[in-house]
Amino acid sequence: MAAKIYAGEWHPLSMKGEQQMSPGPVEIEDLPGVGPSTAEKLREAGFLTVESIATASPQELAETAEIGESTAKKMIKAAREMVDLGGFRTGKDVFEQRKEVRKLRLRVPELDALLGGGLETQAITELYGEFGSGKSQVAHQAAVNVQLPEDEGGLMGSAIFIDTENTFRPERIEQMVLGLDIDADPEEFLENIHVARAHTSDHQMLMMDSAREKAQELKNSDRPVRLIIIDSLTAHFRAEYAGRGTLAARQQKLNRHLHDLFKIVDEHNAVGLVTNQVLSNPAVFFGDPTKPIGGNIVGHTATFRVYLRKSKGGKRIARLVDSPNLPEGEAAFMVEESGLKQA
Repeated sequence: MAAKIYAGEWHPLSMKGEQQMSPGPVEIEDLPGVGPSTAEKLREAGFLTVESIATASPQELAETAEIGESTAKKMIKAAREMVDLGGFRTGKDVFEQRKEVRKLRLRVPELDALLGGGLETQAITELYGEFGSGKSQVAHQAAVNVQLPEDEGGLMGSAIFIDTENTFRPERIEQMVLGLDIDADPEEFLENIHVARAHTSDHQMLMMDSAREKAQELKNSDRPVRLIIIDSLTAHFRAEYAGRGTLAARQQKLNRHLHDLFKIVDEHNAVGLVTNQVLSNPAVFFGDPTKPIGGNIVGHTATFRVYLRKSKGGKRIARLVDSPNLPEGEAAFMVEESGLKQA
């Protein structure tokens, strides 16, 4: 009699080909050919769910689990059947899924309106600009606001903050919490921000595995991870891969890093927020010569791109440069001791 795997158990097929479903969560050990040792290797490499295996490449999975590529292909195929990946869906189905997308408000009306209601979950928003333009300030404010109830613009979640330039300041979080004008304890807010300092680009990429584990750990808690910040995305890559000869290697690593981030925010319905450095293009004689680091890799992977710049009177200007569904536009805001405020 034939057999097929469903919902974590092997079930014999009836003569008519009807399968019997078994309730309960699906674990990676339920995949054909995955024993305890293979499962451990997969988890150590960051493949914590059947979904993560279903979206992996055969080569990546083969190297991680030390198995043949043909075995990896079978494993991925079985994982995709379990989680119903790989098939076409109607536009109506996609529209229904989009209803799960939520918005994290920055609580500055003009800025939130520019972003279509706030920072979107299941997407990566890139903030780029010169030093002092407000990138880290927006990141700190988002880490505070994500913990607020939904009716106050938050997502009732926790934040992961991957710090590559020593920019995270708990004192700044305290100021912003007090600036909310609500009865809140800054220490409670700090408890829900999980900070990791990345010292190299490789270390930064490993932090994605730690972020995935933390998100999985808190998935069913009262404060699931709803925001992942990388401040800044490109600093280590820019310093370690200098010169044209290293450009291809740098871009390849950046591409993988961003896709790892996207997988996590997509799976956990979280906001991905990255800051980016800029460089000045001397060939530009008219207009703004600054452009973000990372080239097309970052440009194509980020869902929303926002350019921040300083303006007169201490104002900051946010310009929405790229979005799949929103028009280009600008919004002014102020960075005060109490946080982001209307200009």
